[in-house]
Amino acid sequence: MTAVRGIRGATTVEADRPELIVAATLELLQALVDDNAIEPEAVAAAWFTTTEDLRAEFPAVAARRMGWVDVPLLCGHEMAVPDDNQRAVARCVRILLLVNTDRPAAAMRHRYLHGAAAIRRDLDRYRENQPR
Repeated sequence: MTAVRGIRGATTVEADRPELIVAATLELLQALVDDNAIEPEAVAAAWFTTTEDLRAEFPAVAARRMGWVDVPLLCGHEMAVPDDNQRAVARCVRILLLVNTDRPAAAMRHRYLHGAAAIRRDLDRYRENQPR
C-alpha cells in the first residue's frame, strides 16, 4: 500500500553564507535520496527550516538545483527555545521530506550530519560515519 512517509534530516553550516547553506543542504538532501532510494517524482513535499542565525539563503534552493522543480517546498525558521541544557545546535538546517512509498515507516532512513548529529543522539545509526 502506498503511503506518505516522513524522512528527517539535519546538518550544520560553517557560516551564514549563501554558498555554504546551499552546499550543506545539497549534501544532506543527496544523503537522504541515496539512503532511501528516492525518485524525484515520489517526493510529495519538502519542508526546510533553519536556526535563526542562518538568513543568507533559502535552503530550498538546493532542491531546485537538484531538479526538483515540481516539488512543493517551504522554508521557515526554527523556534528560538531557551536552552539551559545546551541541546540546541547553531547554524542548523533541518529537512522534513514527505515521500510516497510502499515501504514501511520503520524502513525510512533519517540522517543527521556534522554538528547536527547531537540533535538525535538516540539515533546513532543515522549519524554520519556510521554504517548504513
